[in-house]
Amino acid sequence: VKAFESEVGSQAPLNFWDPLGLVADGDKDKFDRLRYVEVKHGRISMLAVLGQVVTKAGIRLPGDIDLSGTSFESIPTGWSAVEKIPQAGLYQMLAFVGFLELGVMKDSANGAAPGDFPGDFRNGALDFGWDTFSAEEQAQKRGIELNNGRAAQMG
Repeated sequence: VKAFESEVGSQAPLNFWDPLGLVADGDKDKFDRLRYVEVKHGRISMLAVLGQVVTKAGIRLPGDIDLSGTSFESIPTGWSAVEKIPQAGLYQMLAFVGFLELGVMKDSANGAAPGDFPGDFRNGALDFGWDTFSAEEQAQKRGIELNNGRAAQMG
């Protein structure tokens, strides 16, 4: 689709790649929604990869994960941790993620004031110097984030 050849993330060797034809109709709103989802899942995947690397390196929180004395050190890494984390802890994590999803991490694709691009979660509060970058630097940083997120999603 030529409509999206100039979008951030469209680069050699694949250029714009849509093997399933999800945006073959050139619908910009659909593209923005899919880009938002790609950025969000990429960010989550990057955090997951970082968590895996840190715990595999032996870095753990001190103390216990629950009142019965289960230490953070005794929780394995990866999917096997799900079986060892107390059920109340899993519910707490689910509630926290739900809170972030519904109340904090919003962009124009899901009800917040329009941002500069899909995945712009600043919401007028967080900036970290983004506005000090030139348009070229912002495009480069968005491309880097997309590619790192894509790599993290591959595991």
